[in-house]
Amino acid sequence: MATYVMLANWTDQGVRDARNAAKRLDAAKRLLKDVGGEFKTVYLTMGDHDLVAIYEAPDDAVAARFTLQLGMLGNVRTKTLKAFPEAAFREIIATLQ
Repeated sequence: MATYVMLANWTDQGVRDARNAAKRLDAAKRLLKDVGGEFKTVYLTMGDHDLVAIYEAPDDAVAARFTLQLGMLGNVRTKTLKAFPEAAFREIIATLQ
């Protein structure tokens, strides 16, 4: 499974309905699970982003599909970063010439 970092900001619609944000998170977790992925952790944050989540998905296409489906709901705008674990980082660095 590949790891992704999702940076999310609530839209106007999302913040107007902030009282239901926990229910929306539960729905997002089900959506990701239905496509073969899993949230590892989710943070409510202060600063440039409202939420930060770490999740796993089988591949980039599944991750892209998930973030598009999430965005289509209209409550958050996301930026997604693909994350390489330390072992992969070391392997990549070892191949540099």
